[in-house]
Amino acid sequence: MIDIDYQSRTPIYVQIVNEIEKCIIHGKLKPEDQMPSIRELASELGINPNTVKKSYSELENKNIIRSVSTKGTFITSKIEEIVQNKIKTTFANMQQEVDELKMLGFSLEEIKERIK
Repeated sequence: MIDIDYQSRTPIYVQIVNEIEKCIIHGKLKPEDQMPSIRELASELGINPNTVKKSYSELENKNIIRSVSTKGTFITSKIEEIVQNKIKTTFANMQQEVDELKMLGFSLEEIKERIK
């Protein structure tokens, strides 16, 4: 479910967050699905449980997961909101990149052609 690139400069906890977001967007994780425990996921990925804990904290701060005392950690029911926020962020990032290319002298047509 989660692919980690141990050679990447991106911190592992960020990679976990990104991978879980991808799984939600692609429908692999659905609202109210239970997440593996911190120890389970750490063991599966061969990493320190504190790294997974940091990922889960980040996901909780983003309202992507919620912890239920003695029951576990679950995907929130606000998936549509999460997907819409991801789309909005992605388009904003794309717009910044297009603006930068325009400043470098590329026309919109040239940018579209290169993207194709």
